Amino acid sequence: MTDDLLRIRPMALDDCDRVSEIRVRGWQYAYRGLMPQPFLDGLSVERDAVRRRARFRDGEDGVTDLVAERDGEVVGWAAHGPYRDGEVRTSDAELYAIYLDPAHVGTGAGRRLLEAVLGQCARYARVYLWVLKGNTRARRFYETAGFRPDGAEEPYEVDGVPVPEVRYVRSRGLTSASG
Repeated sequence: MTDDLLRIRPMALDDCDRVSEIRVRGWQYAYRGLMPQPFLDGLSVERDAVRRRARFRDGEDGVTDLVAERDGEVVGWAAHGPYRDGEVRTSDAELYAIYLDPAHVGTGAGRRLLEAVLGQCARYARVYLWVLKGNTRARRFYETAGFRPDGAEEPYEVDGVPVPEVRYVRSRGLTSASG
């Protein structure tokens, strides 16, 4: 598969079930061995879809959701908006999430989705994201796109197991996701 047939578009309410499936399966794929397996096994596409539809209908303050669609099938999802410093929104941007259907990892869909996010965030001086410290695959992906760890770390705990996150930043001036 190549990314030539890929289309990036705004997420629609009708995409919520598929986006929830991608998000849950993405967590189960990407975080295997990084988070407790019972927690990952207990994730529910249905519960996530209920929350996602409600958030989508209510409109999340400043959040932009995009999907990657290949041959009419949604294969990836990303969300971005203002950087959140606790509950405070700042003048920088943040990539809140980017997930692919595990069958589409390595096909260029993630790179194209990230390029679209970065294009929409071009007016910001900086784009931040948080990634699990142990998620080396994701960290390589972001580093290839010009993101760098800035030294900030956050404790994160799942079912009593520490899974710390590190913050990455990409400053204006890098114009493509290829770095």
